[in-house]
Amino acid sequence: MDTKPASFRPPAPSPRQKPPTTFQMMRIVYRNPLELWGEPSYNEPWISIAGGIGGPLLIANDPGLIRHVLVDNARNYKMARVRQKILRPILRDGLLTAEGEVWRRSRKAMAPVFTPRHIAGFARPMLKQANLFATRYEDRIGSTTDVSRDMTMLTFDILAETLFSGEVAGEPDGFANQVDRLFETMGRVDPLDLLGAPDWLPRITRLLGRNSLAFFRDIVGRTMEMRKEKLARDGANAPEDFLTLLLRAEGPDGLTRQEIEDNIITFIGAGHETTARALGWTFYCLANLPEERARIETEIDAVLAREPDPVKWLDLMPLARAAFEEAMRLYPPAPSINREAIEDDAYTDLEIPRGTQVLVMPWTVHRHRKLWDDPEAYRPSRFYPDNREEIGRFQYLPFGAGPRVCIGATFAMQEAVIALAALMSRYRFELLPETKPWPVQKLTTQPQGGLPMRVERR
Repeated sequence: MDTKPASFRPPAPSPRQKPPTTFQMMRIVYRNPLELWGEPSYNEPWISIAGGIGGPLLIANDPGLIRHVLVDNARNYKMARVRQKILRPILRDGLLTAEGEVWRRSRKAMAPVFTPRHIAGFARPMLKQANLFATRYEDRIGSTTDVSRDMTMLTFDILAETLFSGEVAGEPDGFANQVDRLFETMGRVDPLDLLGAPDWLPRITRLLGRNSLAFFRDIVGRTMEMRKEKLARDGANAPEDFLTLLLRAEGPDGLTRQEIEDNIITFIGAGHETTARALGWTFYCLANLPEERARIETEIDAVLAREPDPVKWLDLMPLARAAFEEAMRLYPPAPSINREAIEDDAYTDLEIPRGTQVLVMPWTVHRHRKLWDDPEAYRPSRFYPDNREEIGRFQYLPFGAGPRVCIGATFAMQEAVIALAALMSRYRFELLPETKPWPVQKLTTQPQGGLPMRVERR
């Protein structure tokens, strides 16, 4: 394998040279939290602020401290207040936002779907949808497309086919627009949340996102009713998928109807969005690194020529996987992990008082100068098989860590490699003068202005 490092520096905010004022900070957090971080966040193991807005704040970059908060003493840390104020209006008691017994019941109910055996069974449906999606480009050769939007549609198609057996109510045509709208509005930090304003005060972000949220709730309600009717009419022939599993978990010892709806919303609204954004950034980065893209194309062609079973592609396409993983390093789909200390705690000589808001930022951890060589460069070779052992478990957190690690991590990795293989075996996405994305945090790391690129046949 050719391991000559190739890299380029994709766009990202420069570290701030001095702290912002309170007013500046609120404006930045609303507009784009990624622009908030200063030099210490990319150099220091942690930053402890005793008198931050909303109480003590700890920004954790040190892998040992991250492990302490997310794994070793995870029982002492609940979901942070500000994070919950953003996500709970959207997801309510979905797996990302539920806590305590509700979270444990939901996690237990969903675990069977995400076993290695079940995920392997999703490989062929994933490939089927990726191939179908690829045919859409046949009459668009030489034209411009928004790759970011396209990946949202592709991952929705895959999710609908694999977890819902293709039985999702409504048409997907307006889906990408509604996703953008939801994350543009309700996915932002509202200044009133930073100030600790009471919940009864209206948040403009939530008011602006009500229609998009209603769109998702309507899809979920109709999808559930469609399946319930099928189960009642012909339960023996109903698909044994994620949706059926959740509906059968309804009851006094399982999930409530509301919790089932919230978890479906979580997977439709957030589960596919993270993979979509990471795929879009991967295509953009590879277009800026044609020599690496050519290596991956060679790898894909060789594997497709000898191995038709997509279950095996994740292991047989290490270069494609590395390209995707490096894109998630620079543009983590979930750029922040927020916790709050329940009781007083300590890590080495660091005191963590009760109520401290602990912020683990994959955005800064993945670009930390003490953890990575040339951290701002896109260099897939970091994730080549021979180099992976150099990457510590808690310095790379695209799927989080600890008890609340993303349940769909393996699903997402398999989906990404299959999608890359299906598309890169046929096409190239080339840069245009207007391809000037800027990373913006709206729950996920999104390219402001999209990813307009030209579709070319290989």
